[in-house]
This record gives sequence, structure tokens and C-alpha cells, in this order.
Amino acid sequence: MSQLTAQISMSLDGYVAGPNESMENPIGAGGMRLHEWAFATASWNAQHGRSGGEDNADSKVVDEVTANIGAYIMGRNMFGPPPGTSDPDWKGWWDDEPPFHVPVFVLTHHQREPLEMQGGTTFTFVTDGIESALERARSAAGDRDVAIAGGASAIQQYLAAGLLDELHLHVVPVLLGGGKRLLDNAGDPKLEPVDVVASPAVTHVKYRVVRN
Repeated sequence: MSQLTAQISMSLDGYVAGPNESMENPIGAGGMRLHEWAFATASWNAQHGRSGGEDNADSKVVDEVTANIGAYIMGRNMFGPPPGTSDPDWKGWWDDEPPFHVPVFVLTHHQREPLEMQGGTTFTFVTDGIESALERARSAAGDRDVAIAGGASAIQQYLAAGLLDELHLHVVPVLLGGGKRLLDNAGDPKLEPVDVVASPAVTHVKYRVVRN
């Protein structure tokens, strides 16, 4: 069976998004600082159809965490728009060709027809829970892995349910002081570190989730 993985950038004080999320600042005040390490890599730029970036240890981690993925799961807040806003024709934060290129299953309470985008990405909106989303994602992925694309709530739910197999944390040496914490409401998972890669910009820790 394919593995369920997740990877996310986190501040030293445990936040994956800053406070005061909005349409203009979707990951909160200071949140973009968590991702500057990725924007600087050759791998991230290539995956987004851009040139440039450094081919370094961080770039190799980007390659690793995005390899062999046959489908994604993401939370409704990750897909957007932010809470308190509404747009029935919302197509996500990305352009007409999102960077996923495989099926994406969005956890939501609101029914919506599948949204087919350019480049092989189709957003399917799942209203009957995380287990159903995982079953559908695994069916779509075949023998490849399923990855949780975010955000914090989706990762928390799969951790608490004992369904996550691997968690990759990119720990960035910044303090946000508020926002969304990753590991609140995640139950009491046993995380076994299996690999650490460090650079001046970020420390990457790969954890295996140990089943009791």
C-alpha cells in the first residue's frame, strides 16, 4: 500500500502560519519567511516552471519530498479562500496550471463539482471525512504515495487518527510569536526521527510515525 506523507515548514516556536491571515496575506503576518528557503532552490523553481535557484542540500530535500506522489490531500483553508471571505468560483491560490499535476482531494463541508485545471491537476471536494479522502486519493495514486499538501488542520487530523506514515518538518530559524501551530490537537503520536539535513537556512527533519 502507498504511504501517506506530509511535509511543512515550521518556525522555531511551532507555527506554520502567522497571525492575521487575509486575502492579501494568506499565510499570516511573517508567514512567507517560512518558505524563503524553498523559493531559493532550483528544484522549487523548476517545479513552478521557473528558472534559477540554487542546486544545494535544500533543493535535494525538495526533490525528495515531492517524489513519487500520485495524489494530494489538502484542507479547505489550504485551498482557500481565507475564512470570512467567499467566492463560489474560487479556483485556489494558484494560476490556471497549479503545481500539483496529479489529483488533489480537498477536505471540505461544502459540496462542489470537481474542478479540472491545466497540467493534470483536478480538485475533487470531499465532504464525508478524512478516511474517505484518503481512500479516494490512494485509489487515484495507484502504487505511488499520497501527500498532505496542508494546512495544519489536515495534518493534525491525520496524525490524531493514526493514518500518517511520514512527517517531514522544515524548521526555519525564525519566531512568529503567534498564528497556527502545527501540533495542537494532533493526539499523542510517536514520532521517530530517521533523517536530518541541515543548511544555514533551515533544518529538515524526517519522522516516521510509529504505530502502537
